[in-house]
Amino acid sequence: MTTVTDAAPPRGTGLAFAYVTTLFFAWGFVTSLIGPLIAAVRRVFELSYAEATLTTFAWFIAYGIASIPAAALLSRLGYSRAIIFALVTMVAGCLIVPIATLVDWYPGVLIALFVIASGVTLLQVGANPLVAALGPQKSSHARLNFSQFFNSLGTTLGPLLAAPILLTGGVFAADAVITDPATRAESLRSIDIAFLAVGLFFAVVAGFIFSARKAINAAAPVPTAEDRMSPLVALKSPWAVFGALAIFFYVGSEVTIGDLLTNFLHSPEILDIPLATAGSMVAWYWGGAMVGRLVGGLLMLTKIPASRILIVNTLVAAVLCLVVTQTTGTTAAYAAIAIGFFNSIMFPTIFTLTLERSTAPVPATSGLLVFGIIGGAILPLIGGLIGDNAPTLNPVFYVPLVGYAILVAFAVFASRARTRTIVAAGGPGGH
Repeated sequence: MTTVTDAAPPRGTGLAFAYVTTLFFAWGFVTSLIGPLIAAVRRVFELSYAEATLTTFAWFIAYGIASIPAAALLSRLGYSRAIIFALVTMVAGCLIVPIATLVDWYPGVLIALFVIASGVTLLQVGANPLVAALGPQKSSHARLNFSQFFNSLGTTLGPLLAAPILLTGGVFAADAVITDPATRAESLRSIDIAFLAVGLFFAVVAGFIFSARKAINAAAPVPTAEDRMSPLVALKSPWAVFGALAIFFYVGSEVTIGDLLTNFLHSPEILDIPLATAGSMVAWYWGGAMVGRLVGGLLMLTKIPASRILIVNTLVAAVLCLVVTQTTGTTAAYAAIAIGFFNSIMFPTIFTLTLERSTAPVPATSGLLVFGIIGGAILPLIGGLIGDNAPTLNPVFYVPLVGYAILVAFAVFASRARTRTIVAAGGPGGH
């Protein structure tokens, strides 16, 4: 069994780490478009909150459907080829969007999002354990948090760039008549422009990764026969299952807040500001996660255990959710935004804590952990149903409140559990 030790990393590891980190930015950027997109499709297609959050459902259900096959595909194609395949899939999904809007068919947008997210799923299955393996195990928590910093940079820039495109003009103009065909067409074309631009970006990244494939291949861990075992073997590891459950509640909680935050800040009892302004303010939520990951990564380079930092962050996030449920105005608004800072280290820390404790091969464990991202499909839908049946959106925050409480329990148990050497994330030779 190949393991990651604290010996000097192979030549080219640092360069491979830099290349792989660009992928974190790419999928963070496109994922953050879902929030402004929910507000856009809700107005353009005249949807309820629950119907609009189907965009989130279509996105995150892909993780549940595609994660296990993605783990198997990664073990066959290897890292560089799997990553390029994923990016090409994402480009194809972006091209489906203008076809769907051309025929004015909302389900077509959902299909496009599912295709894009399937590509992102393959990226996540490969990139997260690869970053953990590209260097000493003792710094794996900090290394993955550093890469996730760039993921947060993408999620911060996404709303800032997308909100003005998706949430101005057309049906969002002051005197707009939503039923007017020309007005709706203008907003549909805005959606097209946003996703065609993202598709072009993915194509450029794919070319970049193709040019760097030799460096990635040289630095990737050597595969073992165990690495090619069925991804389902992870179900035999209690910690792999527990970690997937933690990822489920983390992603579900984070996305429930992020996707409904535009409408929450826009509502009269909170800030009563234009949708476009509220959409841009969502960048503060994701920006908080970016800053928090940088701070958290630096703290993890000290002697403070990663599990202890996770306990503090999950506990504070739960308290902030409670504050939002009980207040209005700027107090509720900034408490909701502040949750982003404490979300920061949760995903990468849960990921690496689980890898250190799972008895299953890393590709299988990673596939099961990424499967847990399906929480981003389930919990926001529950939040949308609550929002449709409550006088305000404040009660929606009870959903992430429960999620963060469960994460506190995960962090406490992880702090007491025995760790093991991380098994190298494998794939076929020459990838």
